[in-house]
Amino acid sequence: MKLLLRNIKQLLQVRDNSIDKVSGAEMKSLPLIENAWLLLKDGLIADYGPMSNMPDYQGFKTIDCTGKMVLPSWCDSHTHLVYAGNREQEFVDRINGLSYQEIAEKGGGIVNSAKTLQQTSEQDLYSQSAIRLEEILKQGTGAIEIKSGYGLTTEAELKILRVAKKLGENYPIKIKKTFLGAHAIPTEFKNNKDAYLDLVCGEMMQKISEEKLADYVDIFCEEGYFTVADTERVLEAGKKHGLSPKIHVNQFNAIGGVAAGVKHNALSVDHLEILNDDDISVLKGSNTMPVALPSCSYFLSIPYTPGRKIIDAGLPLALATDYNPGSTPSGNMNFVVATACIKMRLTPEEAINAATINGAYAMGLSASHGSITKGKVANVLITKKIPSYGFLPYAFGSNNIDQVILKGKTLE
Repeated sequence: MKLLLRNIKQLLQVRDNSIDKVSGAEMKSLPLIENAWLLLKDGLIADYGPMSNMPDYQGFKTIDCTGKMVLPSWCDSHTHLVYAGNREQEFVDRINGLSYQEIAEKGGGIVNSAKTLQQTSEQDLYSQSAIRLEEILKQGTGAIEIKSGYGLTTEAELKILRVAKKLGENYPIKIKKTFLGAHAIPTEFKNNKDAYLDLVCGEMMQKISEEKLADYVDIFCEEGYFTVADTERVLEAGKKHGLSPKIHVNQFNAIGGVAAGVKHNALSVDHLEILNDDDISVLKGSNTMPVALPSCSYFLSIPYTPGRKIIDAGLPLALATDYNPGSTPSGNMNFVVATACIKMRLTPEEAINAATINGAYAMGLSASHGSITKGKVANVLITKKIPSYGFLPYAFGSNNIDQVILKGKTLE
């Protein structure tokens, strides 16, 4: 497929030289070309520039982008998209006054989802997950990380990762897979957490490694779930099985998990709704990407990650959806970008950087995704006719995406 996009009002996130990420004040800059063209060939970005110097290309399908913006597709580095059923009743329970933690203590939450998933066939789980994936493709997501963690048995965790792998084989999107067996403590191990961690670090990781089902290992480091010591144990075991570390951390409490993540060179530390000065300090100079999940804060009515403080401290920041049945039943990155601007005080430039190049970094995809750079995967979205890119988060309830192109082909 050869595509030529021409008369682009603004071509956004143009990086002539590939970069890993942007941090601090750099996030306020969104490089662009006015009145531009973009050439896509063999699934890759081939060339681009201003219309005033566009060569006379022949044999390409042309898309007229007059009045429209073009930017890299969203990179969603934190989801649990493969799950079974829903937790609609818990949504009502929270409206009636129960907290997320109280629902979990009553047998709801992650353990509830795990029970449903264990009883769901792999084919049914695939079908449910494919519907969600197709929806987010249309919303402009071109790379995604999918975590396990809603299985909590060896077979169910493997089932989730097999489905994620199959989705990546059948759809034109890059899917990174993360093993999150340490997401919660199953009911049968309620009084013997160490025995469950033996299972996670032993049989589960061994089988995942043998089938090459995951890229990363993750753990929910939080009061009532897993301690910092548990976190270090799981991350170390993951490394021995070829799994790079990530962490769910500081969602409700700051207990030292961020420092543990940096110590183990975690690619990302995710959530961070509760963040103190020590956490900020330990992240400085590290290679670890802070990841905010604003639609989770929106849905649970908990504090938002202090994104303004993180960026002003000179750190990078990525944005992701946390798509899951209990705390964020949405994979809409457009809403995430808008919410980051509205509730976290990010500028549109910062939010777009966080949802593209920095999101790619948080999945280990900086070299292939997240910017308009020659040789990168041809994943772009074309907006409708809008006055500026700031209109995307401003008009937060509108669908302003006109077309999505993945691997150089328009999404039907």
